[in-house]
Amino acid sequence: MKAHKFIHGIVRILFHAIARVELAGGENMPASRGFVIASNHIGRLDAFLVYYALDRPDIVMLVAEKYKKYPITRWMAGLVDGIFIDRFNPDVRALREAMKRMQNGGVLGIAPEGTRSKTGTLIEAKPGGIYLAWKAGVPILPVAVTGTQDAIVMDRLKHFKRLDIKVTVGRAFTLPQEAKGKSRDILLKEYTDEVMCQIAALLPEEMRGVYAGHTRLKELLKGG
Repeated sequence: MKAHKFIHGIVRILFHAIARVELAGGENMPASRGFVIASNHIGRLDAFLVYYALDRPDIVMLVAEKYKKYPITRWMAGLVDGIFIDRFNPDVRALREAMKRMQNGGVLGIAPEGTRSKTGTLIEAKPGGIYLAWKAGVPILPVAVTGTQDAIVMDRLKHFKRLDIKVTVGRAFTLPQEAKGKSRDILLKEYTDEVMCQIAALLPEEMRGVYAGHTRLKELLKGG
């Protein structure tokens, strides 16, 4: 897609103008093949960080159906070949399209929490995006973002201060395909918790939210 070069360039110019962006662990990003980027979601700028960090024509972006009614967001979604998805009902068409693109080598960016955290700390995640990664059998790359909270962004820009954004990339991992005799709901809950704990381990302690006391997070912090 020719538009990806334009978008990547514009996003990098804008971020360099308004922020100091620190990218830690960039070497963990797979060089090729399809994978899922799973990150926390604390502000409207989060989605654009994928285009800041990756210069690839095959980024797959899921866009909430509600934005389809606005000409500007509909145009922007068209530029990035985004997939509009109904977040509140099973959207088989959108899920199948996203899975097909991943299996063809695309990179899907998801925020498992499903919405921006108003507190800036992790809130309970939904299994939809994790289900996609599991069914597609592609690696998941945990990513932690700090400094993009909407309130902080507005306050600093209002006072002509640059933002301090940090993106921390963890190591990719793949969810086991075997169900081990468990129901799909139980398995997806375990897998969703695994992904969120992987993200939590990359975040400052005060941002780990509902996953702060999770047993799996404690194991990860100990190197498990």
